Amino acid sequence: MAAGMKQPTRILILGGGYVGLYTALGLQKKLRLNEASVTVVDPQPHMTYQPFLPEAAAGSIEPRSVVVPLRPTLRRCHIVTARVRKIEHARRMVTVSAAGHIEEIGYDVLVVALGSVARLLPVPGLAECGISFKTIGEAIYLRNHVLSRMDLAASTLDPQLRKRLLTFTFVGGGFAGIESLAELEDMARYACRYYENIEAEDMRWVLVEAAGRILPEVRDSLGVWTVEQLEKRGIEIYLSTTVKTFEGGHVLLSDGTEFDSDTIVWNAGVKANPVLANSDLPIDSRGRVTCTASMRVEGLPEVWSAGDCAAVPDLSRTKEDPTATCAPNAQHAVREARLLAKNIMTAMRGGTPKDYYHKNVGSVASLGIHKGVADTFNVKVKGFPAWLMHRAYHVSRMPTFNRKVRILMDWVVAGVFRREVVALGQINDPKADFDLAARS
Repeated sequence: MAAGMKQPTRILILGGGYVGLYTALGLQKKLRLNEASVTVVDPQPHMTYQPFLPEAAAGSIEPRSVVVPLRPTLRRCHIVTARVRKIEHARRMVTVSAAGHIEEIGYDVLVVALGSVARLLPVPGLAECGISFKTIGEAIYLRNHVLSRMDLAASTLDPQLRKRLLTFTFVGGGFAGIESLAELEDMARYACRYYENIEAEDMRWVLVEAAGRILPEVRDSLGVWTVEQLEKRGIEIYLSTTVKTFEGGHVLLSDGTEFDSDTIVWNAGVKANPVLANSDLPIDSRGRVTCTASMRVEGLPEVWSAGDCAAVPDLSRTKEDPTATCAPNAQHAVREARLLAKNIMTAMRGGTPKDYYHKNVGSVASLGIHKGVADTFNVKVKGFPAWLMHRAYHVSRMPTFNRKVRILMDWVVAGVFRREVVALGQINDPKADFDLAARS
């Protein structure tokens, strides 16, 4: 670059999820030539649209259709596939690691979009026996795992082992927990037609929720209706109940109920990415970066944040609750990111960023094929119409036209030929046969 010319502003985005991807998309579309360079850091080379994970696990959508590859989508950005280890704003430096190699990346403008991780509790056996439901890898694993348990149960004469194999336990009654449970139960019920010795009644599906209700995002009456619908399908629901232990796959609940389960899915909440605790950024009591309504980090005009890892004031609720912050969901994250990209460019060009304001329009959830629940614009919707609303809303929010078309095609194919219910269990341990051959 010729002497005297201004260097491009270095914008560093930590995280390639909703906020990271949409912010980078907005910046690459509207930044002038040589105005800034944009670098995105994420341990995965793709963004995952999490609301579609249950359908991917159930076989209604191909797993690759619910992820957006970062490099083809962000052609004007530099993609670094690495994990963030430390943020030092005093030095304008971020430490990352990839394949055991540590390096530092400098920046002029920082966007913290690290999202959230599963919130684990000190329950004995949870770390050894449980699995979360936040990534495409976990969705694929659970699909293969559930179907493989059915294969094993159909092949054993041991009644106790069969009972354990066909017991599926889910902890957490929020949207992620309910949708993953409902979709996988629906898939397994459909798969029973291909097993001569497994009926739907042979399977045991259990939901454990510490609160007194499920789906806190919708009104109480819809939560009660959802419980009734799930119980009609034979799903056992334990409300106001906690788990005491998972050791050895033996589940003990606070009300004294105990049973063995070979499948334990943990959806009991999320927490801000713990990397934030290893930084010099201001964080609140919940470990989130404290932000202004314009999504600038408080006291640090060069740093921005949004999404699950950020405490952004919810201006639609601050009159009732001055401390209200935006909920950690896709509805806020996508809208925050679109404004965030504009605010960053406005600030770079000397303007005043706008405050983020969005009033929650409601929630939709799928409960399996042709079944759903919705609470939108103060209107209750149940069953098939709610299921259609769920699909319509989320496909409209799926990034890129390419992915929207792929998902629609997946739905058409699944509707015409019905879903596949084959377990590709070797994906979970692809070297097992090779290792066996090496030992023989």
